[in-house]
Amino acid sequence: QVQLVESGGGLVQAGGSLRLSCAASNSIFVNSRVGWYRQAPGKERELVATISTGGITNYADSVKGRFNISRANAKNTVTVYLQMSSLRPQDTDVYYCNIYSPPIDSWGQGIQDTVSS
Repeated sequence: QVQLVESGGGLVQAGGSLRLSCAASNSIFVNSRVGWYRQAPGKERELVATISTGGITNYADSVKGRFNISRANAKNTVTVYLQMSSLRPQDTDVYYCNIYSPPIDSWGQGIQDTVSS
């Protein structure tokens, strides 16, 4: 069982910033792709951003230039951060951390971010 510990998020006004963090403790995850996805009620979960072991990033078009994903690898822990700036009301969603290391594809419990207009 993979445990992903998410933190951050909350309520912010449009134009503001939030930072999400997600930590996974297991040495095998240091070499995993990690990322963030989001999901609105009644909609499919969608990519926000991912980052590979080598630091290669991939962003959804809707967040490019506003969000920044980064990671920190320790000996047995990988932590992924999502710095969100210039937030818009349409960024309101539940955000999920993901760690992908085949055959493992694990998700955090989700964290609510709300952007008020």
